[in-house]
Amino acid sequence: MITRSTRLDALLLWFGSRAGLLVVTLLGVTLADYLDRWRKWDATLFITIAQYGYDGEPGKPVDDGLPAFFPGLPMALRIVHLVVPDWAAAGLIVSLVSGAVAMVALARLAEVEGASGWMAVAALLLFPMAVFLAAGYSESLFLAFAIPAWLAARQGRWPVAVLLAAGASCVRITGLFLAAALVVEFAARAESPRRAGWLVVPFVPLVAYSIYQYRRTGDWLAWKHAQEAGWGRDFAWPWEAWRTTWHSAMGSDDFAVAFRMELAGAVVVAAALVWLLVLRRWSEAVYCGTQAAALMTSAYYLSIPRSLLLWFPLWVVFARLATRRAWVFVLYSAVCGPLMLLNAGRFLSGAWAG
Repeated sequence: MITRSTRLDALLLWFGSRAGLLVVTLLGVTLADYLDRWRKWDATLFITIAQYGYDGEPGKPVDDGLPAFFPGLPMALRIVHLVVPDWAAAGLIVSLVSGAVAMVALARLAEVEGASGWMAVAALLLFPMAVFLAAGYSESLFLAFAIPAWLAARQGRWPVAVLLAAGASCVRITGLFLAAALVVEFAARAESPRRAGWLVVPFVPLVAYSIYQYRRTGDWLAWKHAQEAGWGRDFAWPWEAWRTTWHSAMGSDDFAVAFRMELAGAVVVAAALVWLLVLRRWSEAVYCGTQAAALMTSAYYLSIPRSLLLWFPLWVVFARLATRRAWVFVLYSAVCGPLMLLNAGRFLSGAWAG
C-alpha cells in the first residue's frame, strides 16, 4: 500500500512546481492574459473539439487535422467547463488534477521497483518538455490512466489494469502501445490463459473511435490520415526522416531551433530504448519502442522530445540509478532544470516548444 510520505512527496513536488510556474508566469499580467498564454497550439485544437466537435467551429473551414486528437481530453474539458467558464482554465485544471494523480502513481511505481519515488517524480518535472504537463494538453491525463494501469498490472490486478488502460486509450493513440505492452507483460508473468480475455479491453476505445470517425467521414483510419492532412506526417524510412529534419534544423528561424530539439530528442529516445533492452525490460521496451518507431518513421520529426514525458518506465529506471548514485540526479538537475525553464518560456511566448 502506498505510504503517506510517498504520496506527500509526490504531491508536494507536483503542486510546488505548479505554484512556482504560476508565480513566474503571472507576474505583470492580468488573469485573462495569463490564461491566453496557455491557449497555444494543440491546446486550442482540443478546445475547438470540446466546444464544437470534430467538424470544428461553424462557419469556418473544417480542420482536417482534428480527428488526430482522441476524444478523452475534449470530454474532460466539457465536464470541467460545466463549472469553469473559461476553456483555457478548464484545460489547466484538468492537467493539474490528472498530473497529481500521475505523480503519486509514478512515485509508487518507482518504490515498487526499489527506487526513490520522489526522484522519479522530480526527474520528470525537471525534464525540458515538462511544461506540457501543465498546459491544456493530453499528456497529464494520459499518464493519470497509464501509470496506475501499469502499476496494477505489476501487482497482478488485471481487471483494474485493463480498465485504466482503456481510459488511456480514450486520450491518445499511445494507448495502443500501452495495450500491446500489457500483452507482453501478461505473457512475461505467465498469467493464466483464462485471464487473457481481459487484454482485449484497452483496444475497445480505439475500435470505437475508428467506428465513430468512419460513420462521420467514411474513413476507418481517419485519425491517421488527419495527421497526414494536418501536419504532413506520412510514412518515411527512418534515414529519410532524419535527413529531412536535419536539413530543417540548419536554418536560422525559430522552427530551426525546434527541429534541433527534435534531433536531440531522437538521440535520447534511441539511447533510452537501448538502455531498456540492455536491462531486459521487454514489456517496457515494447511500450517505448513502438512509440519511437511511429515517431521516427514520420516524414519529419515532430514532438519526439515531448513523447519522452510519456515514457514512465524511463523515469523509473532513471530513479533506480539515481537512488544508488546521487551525483547522477544532481548532474541531471543542473542540466535539465534551466532547459525546462527556457522551454516553458518559449511555449508561453507562442514559440513551438516540442
